[in-house]
Amino acid sequence: MLIGVIGVVLFWLLHLPLPFLFGPMIASLVAALAGVRLAGPGQATVAARSVLGVAIGASVTPALVAELPTMLASVAIIPFYVAAIGLVGVPFFRRFCGFDLVTAFYAAMPGGAADMTIFGAEAGANIRQVSLVHVTRLLVIMIVGPLVLVGIYGVELTHPVGQPAADIPWRELAVMVAAALLGWKAAERAGLFGAAILGPLIAAAVLSLAGVLHMRPPQEALLAAQFLIGMGIGVSYVGVTLRELRETVAGGAVFVLILAVIAGAVTEFVTLTGLAPPVEGFLAFMPGGQAEMSMLALIAGADLSFVVVHHITRVILVLTGAPILFRLLRRRGRG
Repeated sequence: MLIGVIGVVLFWLLHLPLPFLFGPMIASLVAALAGVRLAGPGQATVAARSVLGVAIGASVTPALVAELPTMLASVAIIPFYVAAIGLVGVPFFRRFCGFDLVTAFYAAMPGGAADMTIFGAEAGANIRQVSLVHVTRLLVIMIVGPLVLVGIYGVELTHPVGQPAADIPWRELAVMVAAALLGWKAAERAGLFGAAILGPLIAAAVLSLAGVLHMRPPQEALLAAQFLIGMGIGVSYVGVTLRELRETVAGGAVFVLILAVIAGAVTEFVTLTGLAPPVEGFLAFMPGGQAEMSMLALIAGADLSFVVVHHITRVILVLTGAPILFRLLRRRGRG
């Protein structure tokens, strides 16, 4: 916890993006490489993901549903976008990084870092390589993304991520807690992958559409969730050697450049064709985590509904399709 707090303070003083997420993650990484024996926060990290699930689900309002028909054209591009990333990413990690097929597949998939690591572990992938690649992807995107928004799009990143808990009625807070816990456990019992975030997301979305939930989780909860998730990812680097870090992170950094070309081409297409405004198009097709991209959209003052719909679509597509596609790919390889 102390190492995580130090990371937050350093990132805050250096004005780096999302200090409560990447501060503890990088600080834990450095400590792990220095030989410090670290233990993760356990179920607290999983519970933290439920907070982000509620935050995203609460954005699914009747107004958003009414706007869905106007987003269908750009949303329809997402399957082709994900396919292009996979078709380029898997061969890249196989040939240039020496990954085995399982590891290359889950390292290339543009899903959540934790989810892809879990899926990869169940399929027999190298967890260290998968997690390092995805953390590198998220870290580079979340550092470069704000710079692009400010330098190219002229956006001021000054909007707050949420309201203080003191400004939210206690009934709303109670509904959020219920959505997080019940959604998480119900999805877990149903065997849904990524249950900790998808369950609360679905529950909060239903409550929002029903007019029961009207607000997102408080700022304090979102910052605490970022802290726990960042620390949990950082602790996963315990035992990783400098050689593994250098080789795998180098491959992950090059892959981010490949992703930038693909994402840039898609963003340019949806912008020029009028399918999306420039800032919203950029944020919607950035291959980062749905929670991180949603928070960046909040800070940038962009149309959150547009960004959320596209990222939820991408993540759900990857979460549901990746295991099925991998089984087909492995069977074809054996054949």
